[in-house]
Amino acid sequence: MTRHVVTGVDGSPSSEAAAHWAAGEAQRRGAPLRLLHAWPWLSPVDAEAPGDFRPGDLRQAALRMLSGIAGSIRRNHPGLVVETMVVGDDPVDALVKAAEGQELLVLGSRGLGGFAGLLTGSVTLAVAARVTTPVVLVRANRPASPQNGTTSRGEIVVGVDPRQPADAVIDFAFAEATRRGACLRAVHGWDPVPLWAATSWVPPRSEIAAREAAVKRLLTESLATARAAHPDVPALLEVRHGSAAHAVVTAGEGADLVIVGRRDRHHPLGIRLGPVTHTVLHHAAAPVAVVPHS
Repeated sequence: MTRHVVTGVDGSPSSEAAAHWAAGEAQRRGAPLRLLHAWPWLSPVDAEAPGDFRPGDLRQAALRMLSGIAGSIRRNHPGLVVETMVVGDDPVDALVKAAEGQELLVLGSRGLGGFAGLLTGSVTLAVAARVTTPVVLVRANRPASPQNGTTSRGEIVVGVDPRQPADAVIDFAFAEATRRGACLRAVHGWDPVPLWAATSWVPPRSEIAAREAAVKRLLTESLATARAAHPDVPALLEVRHGSAAHAVVTAGEGADLVIVGRRDRHHPLGIRLGPVTHTVLHHAAAPVAVVPHS
């Protein structure tokens, strides 16, 4: 089976920006691009829809919208295979199903509740929490790709917890850096103060330095196998003071891509992204890749 880069398109500026970003990624991977539009009223075709519209009318409008975006992508990426698909289903369910077994899912991100500093909407969060394929979230005002004349810092940032490193996340980050010819910055946030805050005792600087050195050693060990498999990728290891989410968000300013993990496990209240990933999705300016792992 041919593996696609899949992107959800709903006609919004954010989804169109995501589609163009996905086109560049598909070209780098040598994979076809699939543009997917999903809406429950599109099925069945002969059923009544609310208001003055019938599903057939909506389907034709969706096809025209997809055709326009596909044409723009083909002009910017000659030779790229671009497919379009309209599905009569709930957008979250359709996107999760369409992404299964594929190369990558790419989604646009819209501000939540009108706050410009918040990146992600409810549909995108729901998909990112459920999908088994790596998913990338792209801001509408983010330049689509260096191939379209925009600037690139040539750096990818990945958040790593050296105490519980996720090989799938690290391998994805190195593979992406290889495709782009980019530098990889592995970041871990570490706040030494809470370790002793409960006792009101402030440790000497030598103690803090020793513990920070131990964290750096663990970080180095976490990346050792992947670095050996990708010797051409320049890799920088960085331990920043502060929370893990803050470290990743600040390190990712201006980066081409920020990568975080999502543990594939169920919670009593449903599948969750985890606090660090959730915060990074809301506040990172760069495109964010969420990689599921066990």
